[in-house]
This record gives sequence, C-alpha cells and structure tokens, in this order.
Amino acid sequence: MRIDVLTVFPEMFGPVVTDSILGRANESGLMDVRVHNIRDYTVDKHNKTDDYPFGGGAGMVMYAEPISAALEANGAAGKKILYMSPRGKVLTHEKVLELASGEDFVILCGHYEGVDQRVIDYWNMEEVSIGDYILTGGELPAMVLIDSVARFVPGVLGNSEAHFEESICSGLLEYPQYTKPREWKAMPVPEVLLSGHHENIHLWQLENSLRLTKERRPDLFDAYVKEKSSSLSKKEKKILESIINE
Repeated sequence: MRIDVLTVFPEMFGPVVTDSILGRANESGLMDVRVHNIRDYTVDKHNKTDDYPFGGGAGMVMYAEPISAALEANGAAGKKILYMSPRGKVLTHEKVLELASGEDFVILCGHYEGVDQRVIDYWNMEEVSIGDYILTGGELPAMVLIDSVARFVPGVLGNSEAHFEESICSGLLEYPQYTKPREWKAMPVPEVLLSGHHENIHLWQLENSLRLTKERRPDLFDAYVKEKSSSLSKKEKKILESIINE
C-alpha cells in the first residue's frame, strides 16, 4: 500500500515512517509512505504557501495552486484524497478498515486556518477528523490515521490476530494485562491468569472487558449486548447477564 502525504512540515514525519512497526513495514515493502513538501511546488521565490483570507478573519489560508501542483506531480489523479480537517467526519474503526483494505491514497495536511476551498472541491477531497478538538495542523492527525491503517495491512503486525483482540476491534474495551513479576508492590497477578486453564482465562478476560466497557463506554456495551449476545456460549451469557444486572 502506498500513502502519499502532502505537508509544509515534512520533517515531522521522519521518526514515524522510519522507526518501529511503520519503519519495518516500509523497509519490507508492505507499505510505502512518501512525504512531500508542498513548498517545493510554489512559484513564489520565498516558497510562500499561504495568504490572508478574502472576507477577513484571523490567520492565514493555504494557496490552492501549490497543493494542486503537488497532487498532480505525485500521481494523485484517480486516488482517494483525504484532507485532515476538524470539520470532517470523525475517523472510526470502520473507516480504518475500509482504508486498509482499499487502494493507495493521499493525505493532505492543512495548516494555519485551512486551505483554499477550491482545491478541496476540484480534487473532490474527503475531509476526515480525529476528534472534536482543534490542533495547529493536520500532521499529527495524519500520523494517527497512517498508524491506525498500518495495523490492518496484512503482514505489518507480527501476530495477525493481535489487532482483533484489542479495544474497539472486538466490540469491547480490552481487559487488564499483566506480565512479570507475579507480584509487584504487594499486588499479585490474578491467579486465574497463571492457571493455564484456557477457558477460565477466556471467561475472566471477557468478564473484565464487559465490566470496563459498561463503566467507561456504555454506548459500546449496549451495542455489544444487542449484536453479540445471541452468539455467546451459556457460560459467556451468564457472565454478561450478571454484569448487566450489577
């Protein structure tokens, strides 16, 4: 999968695309994340990419022309183009899966007060937000999107099942995790996790996931009860019913 990123701050992406899981995915050819500096496509001798908005208002607006030139030069025609914007639809697990299973795409990182609307309309961009808050630019949201998509590209994660057991992916928040030592500051690891009894461990994990989800994300809990309860085993249903009635 190839992802092209357009930004005025390409240096921000260095560690993201060269280190850890994403770095290995790039090196192995599973992903190809390319970062392009919009300033390289300006016609201004100072590489200026923005100006004051027509109609007044605070801040600066990015020019349409260098963005469009960067898109043309890097083969964006015919590809899905995402513009990271606080007014876009909020990124969801379903959207991440759609992007991971689809074709190559392009991400535009806005900055300042945004970009000229005409380049958004001309290139038929899809606006995407990572939450109901404002950041200084689209670079951090783009990194979040790339990282979340990468986890579902086949081969990127060493354990292909790992992402399905994590929070949200399973429909529930993830249960507590423990590792060595068996006791730390007088707090022992729950005995069931040391038992080697796979069914009991699974039921403990389910119970704790359900309890956490009910407490912290009742919306997810209600959805899980509605959609998944009919497929549970008798023991799983008993646990679910006890937590519903708590």
